[in-house]
Amino acid sequence: MIVRYWQPFQDMNSVKKQLDQLLDDFAGIESTPTAWTPAVALVESEDALTLQVQLPGISAEQIDIQASREVVSISGDRTSPEPTEGEKVRRNEFRFGPFRRVVSLPVAIDPQGVSADYQAGILVLTLPKAEDERNKVVKVTISSDQPALNDRAPADAGNANEQ
Repeated sequence: MIVRYWQPFQDMNSVKKQLDQLLDDFAGIESTPTAWTPAVALVESEDALTLQVQLPGISAEQIDIQASREVVSISGDRTSPEPTEGEKVRRNEFRFGPFRRVVSLPVAIDPQGVSADYQAGILVLTLPKAEDERNKVVKVTISSDQPALNDRAPADAGNANEQ
C-alpha cells in the first residue's frame, strides 16, 4: 500500500509560479524559466515604496534592475562554486542559476529617481512615487450663487413660513 501525503507548500509554490507566468504574459513581459526566485518585501510610505530583495551570494555586478512606472524587474545569475580537487559535495540545498523577479507596484513611481543599495545580500530599492501619486492636501473652496442664511432679508423668512 502506498501512502501519499499532501504537500500544500509545494502546491502553492507551483500555483505561484503559474500565476507569475500568467501575469508576465498579460503584461507583455518576456520571461524564461528560472532555477529560483528571490524573496521580496515591499513597504509603502507617503513619498516612496521600498523594495527589499534577498540575493545572498551574488555580487552587485551580477544584478540587473529595470524599472518602469508600474513594474520593477530584478534579474541575474548566481553561479555555483566548483568543488576543488578532492572535494565531494554530499548535500547542497542552495539554488543556483539564473533568476528573475518581476514585481508589480501598487502605485506609479518615478523611474528616474530609483536608487539601489546592496549590503549583506539584501538589495534595497527606493522607488519614489510619481508626483501625481503622492498624497497632497489641497484647500478646497466652495463657490455658491446663493446668499448665506445670515444675509437673507427678514421678509424671506416670513414668506417661507407662509408656504
